Amino acid sequence: MDTPKNYIPALRFKWLTPIYDPLLKWGMREDAFKRKLIEQAQIKPGNRVLDLGCGTGTLTIMLKQSVPQAYLAGLDGDAEVLAIAQSKANQAGAEIKWEAGLSYELPYLDNSFDAVVSCLVTHHLNAADKLRTFQEVLRVLQPGGRFHIADFGEPHSTGMWLASLAMRHVEETKDNLDGKLPGMLLKAGFEHVEEVGHLTSVFGPLTLLRAEKSQTRSR
Repeated sequence: MDTPKNYIPALRFKWLTPIYDPLLKWGMREDAFKRKLIEQAQIKPGNRVLDLGCGTGTLTIMLKQSVPQAYLAGLDGDAEVLAIAQSKANQAGAEIKWEAGLSYELPYLDNSFDAVVSCLVTHHLNAADKLRTFQEVLRVLQPGGRFHIADFGEPHSTGMWLASLAMRHVEETKDNLDGKLPGMLLKAGFEHVEEVGHLTSVFGPLTLLRAEKSQTRSR
């Protein structure tokens, strides 16, 4: 897979990749929001689950360990972080299918997954690619399948509004902080879009979103 010129790595610059895991752990309350996302997803044995933009695989491995009988796939556009993810999975004894690909050009058949989870990915995408990504997620979900997102979102306090001021100028985060993700999910064709919860971090407000594909929609 050829990585597009405008592809943004997890921390924007490749040379920052080695500090990605420590930064999430200590600066973003990683354990707290990823465990909330896992609780929200309610994965069941036998479910097929995609971790979209899996990064170094922490969430993917946590999901697999929480429901060992589920099928887990992790997709990312960065070969370097996928290699780290594979190494971490090997150490944990977690059987996961890792694949290189882009969120808006998913290499999967229609109706392939019961659930898709995505953590700190959408703020890397411009508005057009956010919409394309949501449409692709809708395509690969089974009818009735759910999309679970954890990412920067609309501030719910003065402190988080102040913290979000700097993040508005980083990458494509403004849409997230303006609370536009639910509307984009609806525009892509999802139903029952809702904010499940929100958390704080040193970098700004985090939101947990859930969206559902119609039971009657095959694509």
